[in-house]
Amino acid sequence: MPGSRLRRPPGALAVALGLAVGAAGTLGVVTSAQDRSDEVARVEDMADVLAANDGPAENYLLVGSDSREGIAGDAENVEQTGTADDVVGRRSDTIMILRREKGGGAYLLSIPRDLWVEIADTDGDEDKINSAYNEGPRRLAATITESLGIPIHHYVEVDFVGFTSMVDEIGGVEMCFFYATRDTHSGLDVQPGCHRLDGTQALAYTRSRYYQEFRNGDWTDTGVADLGRIARQQLFIRQAVTQVLEELEGNPFMLNELISTAGSAVRIDAGADPVQSANALRAAAGAGLHTYSLPVEFIDVDGESALELGDGADVYLDFFRGVGPVPPDPPPTETTVSD
Repeated sequence: MPGSRLRRPPGALAVALGLAVGAAGTLGVVTSAQDRSDEVARVEDMADVLAANDGPAENYLLVGSDSREGIAGDAENVEQTGTADDVVGRRSDTIMILRREKGGGAYLLSIPRDLWVEIADTDGDEDKINSAYNEGPRRLAATITESLGIPIHHYVEVDFVGFTSMVDEIGGVEMCFFYATRDTHSGLDVQPGCHRLDGTQALAYTRSRYYQEFRNGDWTDTGVADLGRIARQQLFIRQAVTQVLEELEGNPFMLNELISTAGSAVRIDAGADPVQSANALRAAAGAGLHTYSLPVEFIDVDGESALELGDGADVYLDFFRGVGPVPPDPPPTETTVSD
């Protein structure tokens, strides 16, 4: 099961702006950031599914939405992403739970979008967990709580356009590749070596489900759809947020541009305070982030491929439920990205 302990300040790209706020070094910057944080869009109808925040830890539900709203017809890689005319509405493309310990420490659990669960508010209907988002963030949060037993305290979402804008705002994210790499579905196409991926390239990398490397004279599939993608997303998360924090240390006034970008890039629950959350998350991340992926098994449901929880899943779920100890760090796995 893939996972790793990060040795540098990490986080999740969906809350990169929040962590960035916490990195601000002067009162004037923080005050300005607080003013700008009012621009961040809110999700108003989640109060009844979010848990009371009265324990030693809190869970952030982080969602990457596949909304094409705002993608122009002449945008780079538009053939792979599509526009709002091609793909209507929003679906959850990435689902993660970030647990912040109030005493220090942060933990990130990736949930495969093909996980087969009972969907909340449907009289017992079962489906892939990402289908819960078809009815909005509220149903997804309720499904995670009811089917997996994980309480959700806050919600953070970023869509395709928001993701690319945030990556471009920080000047791209450097990733290193051992082999020529491609995904003809997502538009990923890079040569060996280290490259600073812009927003469009980063989106192609983190969304890749048909990831191939050119080895021994031929294109070779690596990873297994969502499971391989989860491992790559966690690597990208570390690189992106580490870079944000390092750059803000040298230029804290960069924060205002990031907050302005976040105004159209991110949606959060109505009860979250971006600045307070940012400072708390940054303090937690400073102690090191542990990343986990649920053990799963492939199943067939009426001819459709899906995933179910595998042996040992409760070790991870119990911790994020708040009833179990910290899980052990899994052994490091081979990746195509250098450390």
